[in-house]
Amino acid sequence: MRRGKGVIGIALLVGAVLAGTSACGGNASDSDSSHDSAKGGASGRASASARPSPTHPTGPPMLLDSIAPLDKATVGVAMPISVVFTNPVAASAHKNIEKHLKVSASVPTTGAWHWMGDKRVDWRPEQYWKSGTKVRLDADLKYVSNGSGRYGTHPYTHSFTIGDDVRADASVTGHTMKITRNGSPVRTLSINAGSTEYPTWNGTMAVIDKQEKVHMTSCSVGISCNKGDANYYDLTLPWDIHLTQSGTYVHYSTGDTNPGSGSARGSHGCVHLSLSDAKWFYGQVKQGDPITVTGSPRAKAPADNGYASFNLSWSQWLAGSANGGQTTAAL
Repeated sequence: MRRGKGVIGIALLVGAVLAGTSACGGNASDSDSSHDSAKGGASGRASASARPSPTHPTGPPMLLDSIAPLDKATVGVAMPISVVFTNPVAASAHKNIEKHLKVSASVPTTGAWHWMGDKRVDWRPEQYWKSGTKVRLDADLKYVSNGSGRYGTHPYTHSFTIGDDVRADASVTGHTMKITRNGSPVRTLSINAGSTEYPTWNGTMAVIDKQEKVHMTSCSVGISCNKGDANYYDLTLPWDIHLTQSGTYVHYSTGDTNPGSGSARGSHGCVHLSLSDAKWFYGQVKQGDPITVTGSPRAKAPADNGYASFNLSWSQWLAGSANGGQTTAAL
């Protein structure tokens, strides 16, 4: 099963509200002025000098839909910093906006911003984060232009921590998913992935979020809206790990209760686990943990289809940056 396209941004800012569908597959201005007067000498004439108030750009506010991860969150080693704007940002403003998005870390880390369309910019490290790293984003966007007449109203700060290095490697052809924690094998689970008709995305997808129950429908992802069709489904399923906005999950399915090499049943693009394995895996993973799928006939998930930034090579990632790679500031 899979769920329909949803919203990955979580932290709501400046009153903007993110909205998404669910299915399977401060101060606007500063001023500073002073007025000095002195009485003239013998003439008794008064003289005055005034420093003019600084001028600030005027225009509608540049709003943010979200910054991910949430402030004070603990996330996985593949988690990017994702900033989503409410209104389009002109390409001419990318360089200046990147300069005002400062990333600091307790462990020096090379990374870069990358624009995914005109409303979203993500920062990822060249390699995975080191477990235990403390990270902070200072988005000093006050008075910064989006290149289209809008200006930031105040700064934002998000701090988060990189938790244990938990990774899952799923083999479509081998019907297995191997889980490691901090480099040590933990467990190998039996899986079924997508069918030939509905293959699973290949590549590395960092966990977007997880939910104990998700309502999944074939109609929401364009598979079938006809109840009589063999591919039609309308189910609420448990232990769901969200991998892509287009609707890929790792979860349990009532239509595939015993996944593994002995089962010929394929999914509609998701990765199926048994009920007990799905519940166990749900307790192991967190936002930002990388789940890598190999052996599927499908291409790698696009980088902006959730948090799939590591599906781009470092050179490809840098090609979407206005300022290139940089080492984080000290934290």
